[in-house]
Amino acid sequence: MALLTALAGSYLLGSIPCGLLLTRVAGLGDIRSIGSGNIGATNVLRTGNKLLALLTLLGDFGKGLAAVLAVAAMWPLEPMLPALSALAAVLGHLFPVWLKFKGGKGMATTLGVLTALAWPVGLFAALTWLAIALLFRYSSLAALVATAVAPAAMWYARDGFDAGLVLAIVILVWIRHHENIRRLTLGEEPKIGKRGGGGATPPGPPETP
Repeated sequence: MALLTALAGSYLLGSIPCGLLLTRVAGLGDIRSIGSGNIGATNVLRTGNKLLALLTLLGDFGKGLAAVLAVAAMWPLEPMLPALSALAAVLGHLFPVWLKFKGGKGMATTLGVLTALAWPVGLFAALTWLAIALLFRYSSLAALVATAVAPAAMWYARDGFDAGLVLAIVILVWIRHHENIRRLTLGEEPKIGKRGGGGATPPGPPETP
């Protein structure tokens, strides 16, 4: 029962589409109709509203952080539950039931769960993201590099079980970035801050972040 409750609660918390909700409340319409079609902070930034982009980032980060910390506090004698809840929270963001299982790409939520599991790992991944983003101006490239180093860092900081689940999260995040990887190899990936930039899907329903 503890396992089911922790996983279900973490999934539902992770599935809250912060970027979509914030942009709609702000009167900007459906964020999926501009730029890359993503509801994450990078695409919200393409609206020109830096505050909304920051709030989206904090919301996606915070729900991952909260899911893991809540489970750790509620079931302190179950050492495997926090890492399992981390995976569930990221799955909620990637495949939210509210958006027909077409969700985000998971970087901010992944940073949140990493920070909750082991804050030095979360900080290391965040600094890696920041360094790559400042150097190359590609949010997707920064996400790919930052997540790639996370399993090894978690192995060092925690144990093999947590590192294994983090590796599963990283694989999912990389799969959700497959279009970004393709655009990066073709030199077509839009850079951070490009308003309404490229990467949008062709006519038809836009790709959700």
